Amino acid sequence: QVELVESGGGWVQAGGSLTLSCAASGSYFSINAIEWWRQAPGKQRELVAGIRSSGSTNYGDSVKGRFAISRDNAANTVYLQMNSLKPEDTAVYYCNAEAVVRVGLGTDVRDFWGQGTQVTVSS
Repeated sequence: QVELVESGGGWVQAGGSLTLSCAASGSYFSINAIEWWRQAPGKQRELVAGIRSSGSTNYGDSVKGRFAISRDNAANTVYLQMNSLKPEDTAVYYCNAEAVVRVGLGTDVRDFWGQGTQVTVSS
């Protein structure tokens, strides 16, 4: 399995910046992609950003131009740089890994979730 640990959350003022980290460890063959998701109280969990092993990235419409996702393969860590933060960015942020793991006699591609880190943006 893949264990993901998020860090870097906190309380910032609107317009400020914050960088989140997601460190991966465990027993897996490879990680195909890592995504950042967020969920605010009473809201559906939504995709924030994603990065594949190839380096290609994608972003949710609400954060395009403000957030940037990057990956340090040597450190098994993915970062989410958040700029120009808005109160509506307040949420628990989770990282999700799509990984190739050992299942029985073969392998399978499965998703793994971190514990989440709280981001609060004040107005």
